[in-house]
Amino acid sequence: MHKVSAKRQVTLPKELCDKTGITPGDYVEIFEYLGKITVIKKVIGSSKGSLSYLKARSDMTDQESMADAINDRH
Repeated sequence: MHKVSAKRQVTLPKELCDKTGITPGDYVEIFEYLGKITVIKKVIGSSKGSLSYLKARSDMTDQESMADAINDRH
């Protein structure tokens, strides 16, 4: 069992860090779902390129594009 410090900090067990590849300096994401907390190692760059299928329209200026987006909402 682990104790939460006054600063709400918890030490991750070495065995779990070794098993999941979490090392000092790594970033983690923390989620709550149905009363349970989950810690997931953040892999920097893992989402890189995920929006690459989106293409800019070269026939519109930025202002025209913004106006078009606003008009689509109304």
